[in-house]
Amino acid sequence: MDILVNLQAFLATADAAGFSAAARKLNVSTSVVAKRVTQLETRIGTPLFHRSTRQLRLTDAGQRYVHRARGVVTDATDLLSRMGEKGHDLVDHLRIKAPTSLTVARLADAFSAFQTQNPRLKLEIVLIDRPVDPVTEGFDIAIGAFPHSFGGVVDEPLCALKRLLCASPAYLKKHGTPKHPRDLVEHRCLSFLPTGPEWIFDGPRGRISIQVSPLLSSNEGHVLARSAIAGNGIALISHYLVADALRDGTLKPVLRDFPIPELWVKAAIPERRRNAAAVQALLTLLKTSLASSL
Repeated sequence: MDILVNLQAFLATADAAGFSAAARKLNVSTSVVAKRVTQLETRIGTPLFHRSTRQLRLTDAGQRYVHRARGVVTDATDLLSRMGEKGHDLVDHLRIKAPTSLTVARLADAFSAFQTQNPRLKLEIVLIDRPVDPVTEGFDIAIGAFPHSFGGVVDEPLCALKRLLCASPAYLKKHGTPKHPRDLVEHRCLSFLPTGPEWIFDGPRGRISIQVSPLLSSNEGHVLARSAIAGNGIALISHYLVADALRDGTLKPVLRDFPIPELWVKAAIPERRRNAAAVQALLTLLKTSLASSL
């Protein structure tokens, strides 16, 4: 039994939600796809799909193994690509977790350029604003700025992420300018939801932690930026999101003597995928792109 082609049939069927559509994708007959999936189910001893005359959907086991199966197939495809005579063409399927604001503002162009350079690559980009274990959740690369680490995962630093406090001139005129981080408890604060309402500063005498009560919390940085520009409060926000507004004076920095510690944007990669050609190529592009834009 050819495990690889059976896994490919399983993935194609899961993606297409049907044997017929999967058969068209694989350029084989419907009966061949169904036979290969049945062979795989017999091999592992459990059904992967609920079958009915009206629909085909993954069982719990199918949902549990689909991402791991994709990893096995992409590993095999990468190996065969390296062994073949295809030069530098990359043939792979990368499943990528990325943060929403950073992707919309910067990474979307980088991903598009990468796929233009490598037209045989398949990318699946999922926007998630929480820490993700790429092994258990089936990602080849998980991009984020959280300090979490996971077993069997390699962290690859991409770039530093500068953050600051800022507010509109109108807000500061109406509500006053804070002189110390503790003054923020009396202000209208706009907070990035994933990092929470605890705001940390580096002061002349060491680190300072302030718990604010946000007027607005959002997991999308552009929402915070627009609210700050509208005069709704003081935002703790990534510099790249408000660089233009700071240049034209629409927003003003606040508490410059109390800088906010940098975060590092990193890529978390399952150890088994670390040396995949497509993964390494994408990391190189991301480092170059982010270094010039953040």
